[in-house]
Amino acid sequence: MPHPVACFGELLLRLSAPGRERLLQHPAFDVHVGGAEANVAVSLARFGHDAELLGTVADNALGEAALGELRRHGVHVERMRRAPGRMGLYFLSQGAGLRPSEVLYDRAGSAFATTPAHAYDWPRLLQGTRLFHVSGVTPALGQATADAAIDAARAAREAGALVSFDGNFRAKLWAAWDGDPATILRALIGEAALAFADHRDIAVVLGEDGGDAHDAEFVEPGARFASAAARAFNAFPRLQRIVTTVRTQHSVDDHGLGALMATRDGALHVAPARALQGIVDRIGAGDAFAAGVLHGLLTGMHDGDSLAFGLAAACLKHSQPGDFHLSDVEDVQALVRNDRLDVKR
Repeated sequence: MPHPVACFGELLLRLSAPGRERLLQHPAFDVHVGGAEANVAVSLARFGHDAELLGTVADNALGEAALGELRRHGVHVERMRRAPGRMGLYFLSQGAGLRPSEVLYDRAGSAFATTPAHAYDWPRLLQGTRLFHVSGVTPALGQATADAAIDAARAAREAGALVSFDGNFRAKLWAAWDGDPATILRALIGEAALAFADHRDIAVVLGEDGGDAHDAEFVEPGARFASAAARAFNAFPRLQRIVTTVRTQHSVDDHGLGALMATRDGALHVAPARALQGIVDRIGAGDAFAAGVLHGLLTGMHDGDSLAFGLAAACLKHSQPGDFHLSDVEDVQALVRNDRLDVKR
């Protein structure tokens, strides 16, 4: 049975070195389930939306365990495909101080990556869908997943759904198969009404030189984003909103995070930066942000309020280990209201 919110992407296992250790500094891993689109689905489900994840998982105990974790958070997985093969993995070494975090991908040849595009009957799968979300991670895995993502976005748009695309550019994944990100992402974002993308994502999609004047360090971030957004609106007539976070980093544990939304009518909404100190885990914060903005739009919030809700969701994710953002609507609204941080009793 179709569900109003559908996300398409790979369900992953994340293997993290304990604490702040380097990989295999100690012979153990902490294991979490994640993946860009799965993270969005979990967050939207916890916000009260009827959300499902579409895709393919390995037909083995690891695949079933990962699906079970999504079910535990209210995400529908009954229409996920099972196929022979392996689960996609990624390894994470959390940074500390001035040493950044590091991700090592092990996703080649996974059951999801090797599923041909024609295996998905998108008109049937997306019938009745109100929102379809996909990220740039999915097409970065290979031609099969790129074709599937474009087919899905087109079918969703033709069915009348809001198509949401998160840039999530992953250079390591594109380089692994010598893909052409500009051409593929241009076809994908061309189907979207909402894009989560910063000026660098837009430059990649438009085939611009990343070192041009628009990327100069002295350009104020809001003006730089607004300029890039204007070029994207001109190139992609279906786009109505472009949204991004703006992050400053003083150390691994001390960031500032704000957000911007540009709309086709020329408006620029700004959510002022919040200080993030004592960060627990930033992985999945962009997905929490996307889910927060989507929740706002789906529930009729004004653009500025949707942006503020998304930023608050992203900030809260930094306090939670693992890929999933597990706060509910009231938790996020409390931060939007700047409620006191007293112990809840």
